[in-house]
Amino acid sequence: MSNPGAGVLAVMPLHTISEVYGESGLRDRLLLEIDGLPDKARLTAALEVAADLHREDRYGREPYLNHLLRVAIRIISHYEIRDPDVVAAGLLHDSVEDHATELAAGRHGPAVPAALRALTERFGARVSGLVAAVTNPEPDPSIDRQVQYREHVAANLDHDPWARIIKLSDFTDNGVGILYATGPTMHKLAAKYRPLTEVYRELVTRPDTPLVDHVKQHILEQLGRADERFDAILARE
Repeated sequence: MSNPGAGVLAVMPLHTISEVYGESGLRDRLLLEIDGLPDKARLTAALEVAADLHREDRYGREPYLNHLLRVAIRIISHYEIRDPDVVAAGLLHDSVEDHATELAAGRHGPAVPAALRALTERFGARVSGLVAAVTNPEPDPSIDRQVQYREHVAANLDHDPWARIIKLSDFTDNGVGILYATGPTMHKLAAKYRPLTEVYRELVTRPDTPLVDHVKQHILEQLGRADERFDAILARE
């Protein structure tokens, strides 16, 4: 199915675009959103790097790139953030966590620091710093993995207001979109994410979180919907 006109794409819910028009529709929507932003060429380059790194990855029933596209689009369109560094980091937020070795190709040292250096060289220190802030650490066998994840989220976002925006968009996409997960993955994700909604609810309402009030309220409503979905999924067991 060919993509609709720009006017229709601009107002269509992101998961509807995903379902009806797939990656192509989401790409077109992102290109509409970045058209008026500073440094459009760098954002387009970030999209192509993300597309290449995640080319074989899946996100439930869809290409993983769809998730990254929605995260970036939401930052611009729903959160009203026009900072190209934040948008680029949204597109690249899983690049180091999932593909450090590919990013670090040809560079000496451990893969994660080398991958972050590669991002710095290509997109600047602020983009790589934001990606680092939202990259999960290596699992610590002495700590429950879910506990480690929650502690990492709370600690890393405590002092980095701009990284909160990326994680809020990421979490919203995971939470509101959990119904698009498949099989036992849905229950596993609900158990992982349900304890985090209060963490994000507190973070979004902080005075230093750089979002206007009506955007914060919109995110709180989405977190409420995510909670309803998590609870319904977990209640089945």
